[in-house]
Amino acid sequence: MPQLKCSAVTCVFNKQELCSRGDIQVTGDQASTADQTCCGSFQERKGESMTNSCANGCGCETIHVDCEACKCVYNDQRKCNAAQIGISGSNANSSQQTMCGTFSCK
Repeated sequence: MPQLKCSAVTCVFNKQELCSRGDIQVTGDQASTADQTCCGSFQERKGESMTNSCANGCGCETIHVDCEACKCVYNDQRKCNAAQIGISGSNANSSQQTMCGTFSCK
């Protein structure tokens, strides 16, 4: 499992730049660049979820990453095999405003 750093602090699963979800999905099956990918698991933090950001457990340093970005060098049968990944999108309010910063085209 890759180590995950996530700057999408507006996501309900973000806990101190780690993910409390336990797994994520990177989308972008036709992606050739990082900005054509996104975290399909992103959910915008709203209302009470802003104060209860650890309701689903505290953040994880390593995480399962399902990856649809088939052109990425780290994609191994739709699983990410990078040692560490970074999801960016500090002001995101939708998954399309996030991206996998570790994406590297084959």
